[in-house]
Amino acid sequence: MKKAKKLTKIIVISLLIFMFTYLGIYMLAKATKKLDIDSSNGYYLYDNQNNLINGTSDQWIKLEEISPSLINATISIEDKNFYKHQGFDYFRIMKSAFINITNRKTLQGASTITQQYAKNLFLEFDKTWERKLKEAWLTIKLESQYSKDEILEGYLNTINYGGIYGIENASYYYFNKSAKDLNLAEATILAGIPKSPSNYSPILNYENSKERQYLVLKSMVNNKYITESEMNEAYNKKLTFYGYLENNKLKTLRYFEDAVMDELDTLDLPTSFLDTGGIKIYTTLDIEAQTKLEKSLNDNFSNNPLQIASIAQNPNNGEILALIGGKDYSISQFNRATKSKRQVGSTLKPFLYYAALENGFTESTTFTSEQTTFVFSDDKTYSPANYNDKYGNKDITLATAVSYSENVFAVKTHLFLGEETLVQMLKRVGITSEVQAIPSLALGSEEISLIDMTSAYSTLANLGYKVKPHFIKKIEDSNGNILYEYKGKKEQVLNSSISFIMNEILTSTYNYNFIDYNYPTCYDIANKLTNKYSIKTGTTDTDHLIFGYNNDIVVGIWSGMDDNSPTDISNGKFLRYMWADFVEEYMKDKEVNWYDIPSNVVGVLVNPINGDIADETIKNATMFYYIKGTEPTYTDKNLEELIPTIKLEN
Repeated sequence: MKKAKKLTKIIVISLLIFMFTYLGIYMLAKATKKLDIDSSNGYYLYDNQNNLINGTSDQWIKLEEISPSLINATISIEDKNFYKHQGFDYFRIMKSAFINITNRKTLQGASTITQQYAKNLFLEFDKTWERKLKEAWLTIKLESQYSKDEILEGYLNTINYGGIYGIENASYYYFNKSAKDLNLAEATILAGIPKSPSNYSPILNYENSKERQYLVLKSMVNNKYITESEMNEAYNKKLTFYGYLENNKLKTLRYFEDAVMDELDTLDLPTSFLDTGGIKIYTTLDIEAQTKLEKSLNDNFSNNPLQIASIAQNPNNGEILALIGGKDYSISQFNRATKSKRQVGSTLKPFLYYAALENGFTESTTFTSEQTTFVFSDDKTYSPANYNDKYGNKDITLATAVSYSENVFAVKTHLFLGEETLVQMLKRVGITSEVQAIPSLALGSEEISLIDMTSAYSTLANLGYKVKPHFIKKIEDSNGNILYEYKGKKEQVLNSSISFIMNEILTSTYNYNFIDYNYPTCYDIANKLTNKYSIKTGTTDTDHLIFGYNNDIVVGIWSGMDDNSPTDISNGKFLRYMWADFVEEYMKDKEVNWYDIPSNVVGVLVNPINGDIADETIKNATMFYYIKGTEPTYTDKNLEELIPTIKLEN
């Protein structure tokens, strides 16, 4: 009995100490400078013309203008005691802790609407104790300095509804109506999203959203907001989802926005919106490029089951002008342009051939085009094959090998240089993926991201200068103070003259002069092109890629299936059409300048297939470029006999 009284006394004293401590903290918070939450509304994204493209609160709406059904649904499912507690629901905290401890895993949370709003006022969401203490202090300040209605209004205007921030934006995105016009069925769908935005978005996961809607409706019944009959009617009501905001109907733009936010997470910025009054993010987005890139996708892949990823980059400064991470963000939020790694196939060959040019090869250096088995010292063999098993059974130039994308020629070059040479070359141009020094590397057997490959091609397009791909140009606070500004530097990693020659070689992929026993890989888009471009395609059993550029823009596109299942090789033509349609439309009415010939480079008319100096009998004579002193002579020989490390079996 004495022990029970003693325990009761300890509990009562502890509660009194806690109450007085909290009261003291509450009064201190109330006395401190009032939080300026009206101007701390999150972030705003602008394109490269300083036009607003998205923001957490670009459509702020007053609480009294929001549908009562949405307000009641939110309070009911998120924080039923919102109007009763002072920021923390202690009974709910103890109940959740008991349930989680009993089940040895987290099944319930206990954060209030005020706590969630405090969390929304931060730019990042780490889980350190320092961060949690800051959130707790903000929670108390919010409760002591603002009314419940003001807190709820701020929360509803900043919460994440599946990548759409704020209830007014979300209402227009999902239902094309204002939040004041939401009915019970619509309101309970939206109220269910913030718990897990990617899982409960009705467009991304309809079944999950309906399960969540049922829980929201049931909580409203339990809390006496609606009747069972109203619940059933709302749950069974057929809904039509809109899927975009009226000011921008692009289905792919939010992939770009996600990439911006991913980059934002890597920057050293003030941790709280309260320190900045919200932030303005000025991005590299060229909305014209994004619009035209999406149109070219729709024109060529609208009825095709393949997924698409694409990047358009300015090679001179690394700015990403447009990005597509998938065919439709409302169907899949996975950004294939930045987060997926796939086999890149023959699109790796330009870096192999650049290394070859750097090591004494020229455009007219020849190997024999023939079926070849490479036998190594440990008696292992490797037998790469050309597409459709087409071989010239004669000497062909390096430029012809590029035009046809000859696999045997590439492997011979790779082994001649030494397999480590290509590995080091890829590191030089900014490929971050770990690649193995193996024979098949020359054919792109390793997996690399689209953004890495596009950046690598930018190095060639930029005549050997590497630039960092980026999405953010500048960040300002609400007063116009610059918090961050991109100041990347160009780094020369390749020789400019050799890069020029490589760029010229890559025009062979659509040059009719190379038609012989095979056709250039991009000859079917030659009639679409009014400007000069360097282009290279790549195909594996599962992936199709194309990269092309001039000195103003680099565009890379990938297509394939998310599950890596085999695809029809004929799909490559749609990729080529998409690339040509976009680049030509984007460059339309723009001044187009090709690269100037470097002073140490000379051009010679040759037979493009065998590299012999052209005479009046050669109808397809083509200009090849050489570093001065390496121009072809009549005594140039095939390099086959110079390969010391392998045996060739025909």
